[in-house]
Amino acid sequence: MSDFKDLVRSVWNAAWNRGEADALDEIVHPDYALEHAGLGRTAGLTELKGQVREMRAAIPDLQTTLDMIVVDGDDFAIFWSATGTFLNAFGDVPPTGRPLQARGAIQGVLRDGLIIRERVTWDPSVEMLSDLGAPGLGSAFESAGTASDAADPEDAPSIEELKEFNRKFVTGVTVVTATDSTGRPRGLAVSAYMPISLDPPLVVVCVQKTSSTYSSLFEAEHLGINIIANTQRAVVDKFATKAEDKFAEIDWHAAPAGSPLIRGSAASIEAEIKERFRAKTHVVIVARVTHLEVSNVDPMVYKAGKFYDGASLEAL
Repeated sequence: MSDFKDLVRSVWNAAWNRGEADALDEIVHPDYALEHAGLGRTAGLTELKGQVREMRAAIPDLQTTLDMIVVDGDDFAIFWSATGTFLNAFGDVPPTGRPLQARGAIQGVLRDGLIIRERVTWDPSVEMLSDLGAPGLGSAFESAGTASDAADPEDAPSIEELKEFNRKFVTGVTVVTATDSTGRPRGLAVSAYMPISLDPPLVVVCVQKTSSTYSSLFEAEHLGINIIANTQRAVVDKFATKAEDKFAEIDWHAAPAGSPLIRGSAASIEAEIKERFRAKTHVVIVARVTHLEVSNVDPMVYKAGKFYDGASLEAL
């Protein structure tokens, strides 16, 4: 089996270290299947080649090493390690600039001297992104009707019913801000904000992936959260758009770590980003408060698609 090991090392180097994904044809059986143990799904050679190309594009300095190849009859195992830097987007996940240091193993089966089946426990869309600062909330990616679902998918509420439920929840209005890699201020209006704890001082915001600020929140180490005042309706309208420069004609100043804080807000904080969790259409960001500014101005309130004056609320 020394010939097989030499061939695997040669093809592996060509595919993963030089990006020549078609080199895999030399060692893979026509009926090849790749089982992702953690995801519970199986892919083919086309998907594997696509994975190689996506990883090489996202981590252009990717270098992998085959640490050991073990062959026992038609069964084999490959132990590998990899290094690199997350410099370009991987799918819809913006680069974090973090270094990759990963190890993994592949269990496989041969037929006629070719690899017909492989089972991997490390997957780029899960473990790699987690290592690079963008873990996913696993249950958020489950399809309807999985064994873990307690209810019949046909009985699940519709999107319109969920929207109606959400309209009943009264929230404040925030503008979440950050600076991009060029130092330019970025921001968007966000209603999905809440404090987690006072000690340590943790907060969470949810940002939609389609926002122009989304990628900046992956580049930044800090973010700003501005609780909008009842006098700032024009500010909300500005940051709810996709305008190229939302900060034009906005009065703001930089917090100690550089996050844009909007003057006139009811309150503003700067927070250090600790975790980012991918959750389908959004990213959930957990951050630790490092700077705080509070005014005596009342906040704006949002309910059922409309804005209200937080000063006129009546106590029950």
